[in-house]
Amino acid sequence: MARARSVYRCAECGHEHPKWAGRCEACGAWNSVAEERLAATPGPKRSGAGGRRAVPGGPATVRALGDVGGERLLRWPLGIPELDFVFGGGLVPGSMSLVGGEPGIGKSTLLLQAGARMVGGGHRVLYASGEESAEQIRLRADRLAEDASGVLVLGETHLETVLAATREVNADLLILDSIQTVFTDTLESAPGSVGQVRESAALLMRFAKETGVGVMVVGHVTKGGMQAGPKTLEHIVDTALYYEGEPSLNYRLLRATKNRFGSVDELGVFSMTERGLVGVPNPSALFLEARSASTSGSAVTALMEGTRPVLVEVQALAAPSGYGTPQRVATGLDPKRLAVLLAVLERRAGHSFANLDVFVQVSAGVKLTEPGADLAVAAALVSSLTNRPTPADALFLGEIGLAGEVRPVGGVDRRLAEAGRLGFRRAFGSGRHAGAAGLTNVALDHVDELIHALAA
Repeated sequence: MARARSVYRCAECGHEHPKWAGRCEACGAWNSVAEERLAATPGPKRSGAGGRRAVPGGPATVRALGDVGGERLLRWPLGIPELDFVFGGGLVPGSMSLVGGEPGIGKSTLLLQAGARMVGGGHRVLYASGEESAEQIRLRADRLAEDASGVLVLGETHLETVLAATREVNADLLILDSIQTVFTDTLESAPGSVGQVRESAALLMRFAKETGVGVMVVGHVTKGGMQAGPKTLEHIVDTALYYEGEPSLNYRLLRATKNRFGSVDELGVFSMTERGLVGVPNPSALFLEARSASTSGSAVTALMEGTRPVLVEVQALAAPSGYGTPQRVATGLDPKRLAVLLAVLERRAGHSFANLDVFVQVSAGVKLTEPGADLAVAAALVSSLTNRPTPADALFLGEIGLAGEVRPVGGVDRRLAEAGRLGFRRAFGSGRHAGAAGLTNVALDHVDELIHALAA
């Protein structure tokens, strides 16, 4: 006899609860647990004296790993060099990719441009949208520099209908905008619920693997900036991309948080124009174009975003506090890391920020996640404190330990080569660093030596 049941799932993490709760016991989110009714399922069949469940299934093909062909999968170039770079060389047929980002950041524009380029390369592309009609998609396509007239469009929220249409038109690439707007008949819950998102993603992944069709889906983000839906959504897909940037600025950053077929550290940079998104092949020059070399509180460092060195500016401002407790504001930098660096500068270098408000930010919305930028943050702080600009042709590269020692970082050769190409002539860093051609290495073993070097 068919039985229907309900489960209580957290909309943030997907954790199941035996009953409703005001706070998720797994992630701690409040008012995120909602009831979901599952489709009626037949009772389990039992066979044999032991009462085991009969598990349906057919014969499976089992092969030794050595018998599996070792030929490389042929990637499909998406026609946008920066996008192909983040993917690791192009889209792998039969893979599923998730593209997430803030509302209005340009996710749909990017994928529509990629679809137009794919059509220009001889592929069939179906753009299915549950948020826009075909006429609305055409309005956006008319603003693009690419000719998107060959892209097939479908306004539909029923997932089974979308998959049937993809088979019918024999598409090579399916673009679904977005995963939160579609629903499947296997569940009774509303579109966008945890169960629907997870089940829809599983059906799309199975469809991609069985047919060899590339699937790219748009995902919403939560207020905290995380991918909306259960965490299993990121586990299901092959590639998870996050699209970020300030809506008020004209550039966007695309990075992979998961990539089964390439690196997860690559960074793609795009410029938003009236005719769509344009890739930026030299992001370092873009990030430094507004830098003023004569202003104190500024220092330049080189980050390694995958295989690409990127130069960014770190700005700091130390000002007298107008409140009882000084403020510590960090944008693009972990506030705890800022607190550590301030303590090291006071204890090991004799520069106190105890009665000053301290503000630190990184240009272009880049986030400093590696410790190799510590020396640049310290140089910017000291420069602001003493009101003396750092050398205009200087690069700061090194990690600072709790004892004040300056430690080396990896990938120095490529970082220094990029800096030399942009006109930098001096590199402040660990004495273990070898200077690149055209750059003078200013060896620092302790943060106190940085203070003396900047004062010289």
